[in-house]
Amino acid sequence: MEISFVAGFGPITRDAGAARAFWEEGLGIALEEPAPGYLTNDSLEGVKAFALWPLSQAAESTFGSAQWPADLPTPQAWIEFDVASADAVVAGVAELVAKGHQLLRDTTEEPWGQTTSRLLSPEGLLVGVTYTPWLHAPAVSP
Repeated sequence: MEISFVAGFGPITRDAGAARAFWEEGLGIALEEPAPGYLTNDSLEGVKAFALWPLSQAAESTFGSAQWPADLPTPQAWIEFDVASADAVVAGVAELVAKGHQLLRDTTEEPWGQTTSRLLSPEGLLVGVTYTPWLHAPAVSP
């Protein structure tokens, strides 16, 4: 089998209201409801990286320790949403926190040049709001 691309990804939700508040109202992902309770967005651009991230590394990146905190749900998956700039990460995280969403790690510039922040979705998904300079097309000069 040869995989062409990631065709879809999304959390399995338990609390529709909390999920919609996080994904649509918090992150601003417009959602349609083509079937009762099934929310979707088929216009977001695709995945730029697919990776198996060990829990110990995710914990280290988020909390500075190889152990995931026992008082938080252990994530089963991660997803990162890249924004237009490092400043947009800061602004986006401030909006999410103001709306009451759980910030795990504030905005940080990583040694490799990526700007990251991490939140936990209502479903326990590790969510990054990031700016990854090398994934953005270079500006075209006139």
